[in-house]
Amino acid sequence: MSNDYDVVIVGAGISGISAAYHLRKSMPHKRICILEGREAIGGTWDLFRYPGIRSDSDMYTLGFQFRPWTHPKAIADAPAILEYLNETADVFDLRKLIQFQTKVTQARWNSGRSAWTLNVQRNGNDEKVTTQFLFLCTGYYNYEAGYRPEFKDEKKFAGQIVHPQHWPENLNYDGKKVVVIGSGATAITIVPEMAKRAERVTMVQRSPTYIVAMPGESKFAHFMHRNLPDMVAYRLVRLVKILLQRFSFWYCRTFPEKAKQKIIEGAREALGPGFEVDKHFTPPYNPWEQRMCLAPDGDFFQALKSGKADVVTDHIEGFDKKGIRLVSGEHVDADIIVTATGLNLQFLGGMDIYVDRKKIKAHDTYNYKGLMFSGIPNLAQSFGYTNASWTLKCDLTSAYVCRLIAHMDKHNYTAACPQVDAGSVDEEPLLDFSSGYVQRALTELPKQGSVRPWKLHQNYLLDLAMLGYGSVDDEAISFSRS
Repeated sequence: MSNDYDVVIVGAGISGISAAYHLRKSMPHKRICILEGREAIGGTWDLFRYPGIRSDSDMYTLGFQFRPWTHPKAIADAPAILEYLNETADVFDLRKLIQFQTKVTQARWNSGRSAWTLNVQRNGNDEKVTTQFLFLCTGYYNYEAGYRPEFKDEKKFAGQIVHPQHWPENLNYDGKKVVVIGSGATAITIVPEMAKRAERVTMVQRSPTYIVAMPGESKFAHFMHRNLPDMVAYRLVRLVKILLQRFSFWYCRTFPEKAKQKIIEGAREALGPGFEVDKHFTPPYNPWEQRMCLAPDGDFFQALKSGKADVVTDHIEGFDKKGIRLVSGEHVDADIIVTATGLNLQFLGGMDIYVDRKKIKAHDTYNYKGLMFSGIPNLAQSFGYTNASWTLKCDLTSAYVCRLIAHMDKHNYTAACPQVDAGSVDEEPLLDFSSGYVQRALTELPKQGSVRPWKLHQNYLLDLAMLGYGSVDDEAISFSRS
């Protein structure tokens, strides 16, 4: 029986576009499609519409390795990123591969046929699609709902409560008192942007996070682009940024106290005298135990200095008609409350996975090279870094999948399945971040092992060696013919 496709990519966001480019370039003879549940390209950058949404990584590493980022902003807003993604899809003629409003709900592997049968919902109808290889580029969180804890007496609040993942169109906050609950990247982005129009914006946090001011534009990148061809300049800037990211992460993990002091002193210098830096900007954990937040050109600190925004570090006791009651007894008035309380992690796009009629539980599997999973044949997932730009890992993953499929074609294999000997590896959590969204999901995520290839490297240079140049045929993966 012939399959509908050789490779099905699920998701037309930044990961899916990377996957489609690499597959089309490496194996143009393959029948490829992208199934996208929404009606537009972009994933995260099309879904989120809250004020000021932007990247929290520089675009020289968040951009694709195969297409230079030439926009002057190194930290770009969502419209600029979305334009870049759409232009990339058009330049490489990838849009024709995309089937929009097509959501995959279930995937079933049949070993006898060496094929996946996907149950999809398209325009209200249930359909089936078959493919030999399934490449999931669905991101890492639930697109349907963000993390939203219930607060005591919140129904008593007379104003509007908004979650950033479901931002209402044309929300009017001019001259309003706004409270933003949370201290992560979303809150750090929203506060300075809403402060431009609101009467006052107050960020209420249970505990501080590390915030680092970074220039919105790179003088080094501008210099390189003025004097070199765009692609040459882009690759050099990208390399420098990668090395700086790796050094920064290494320094923070190796010398946490020194790194902590430098970051806090940076906040103190940006804010000037009169701010309680020890209380509001000194986290109880070490740098890079959670993802750090960027403030382009120090915009968050500038909003605080202007008096249009402030920070309160306390626990929420409950809501009332006029705002939020804090455990300390303080009250924060609000017309609008933004619950920037985080995301819900979601494995494999939330779809049900079956291998020969057995339903797969994610936590029963082991990660293989950061992209495949033990006991699941012909399936890869593109999952970016927690400590660097997402796309760095996605481009490596896409190129590796191409090498894997080429190896299978060369030897007439129809299936490739990682197989773990659980007795030979020690089990470890997939992610070692202490962030709430990670801790809430650890029991639902795959595991990692203590040794290669079951060890998940959050390290681009190590992954480049393993995924870019390492063998695709090792003792941990089993190849077969149907």
